[in-house]
Amino acid sequence: MSAQRRISKTMNILIWVTQGILAVTFIWAGAMKLFKPEDLPFPWVKDHPDLVVLTGVVDLLGGLGIVLPAMLRIQPRLTVFAAYGIIALMTLATIFHISRGEAKDIGFNIFMLSLAVFVAWGRPRST
Repeated sequence: MSAQRRISKTMNILIWVTQGILAVTFIWAGAMKLFKPEDLPFPWVKDHPDLVVLTGVVDLLGGLGIVLPAMLRIQPRLTVFAAYGIIALMTLATIFHISRGEAKDIGFNIFMLSLAVFVAWGRPRST
């Protein structure tokens, strides 16, 4: 890989920290949605129990996919695909909340989406 495509060590550390934040957040969210959905404070959980299970599985897979391929160096490009999946999930979550009149609750979704965009942009440049 050319020196122009390589990024600094500091940027690589920032990308790893971002991946760690995403992984912990999505693994926790997935576990809560799958194993303790009644403890979640969101009103949509009771309205859409099947959606809770689906998003729980997607959250768990996204949380694992955002770190494991790059960390294990087995198909590290899958980390970028996991970031794209998180971007899609957060975009859909934002649309879902707006459609339910919960626009005030989308700040977290936009923040997670932004972190995933950073990983999708930076990870191919750091490998």
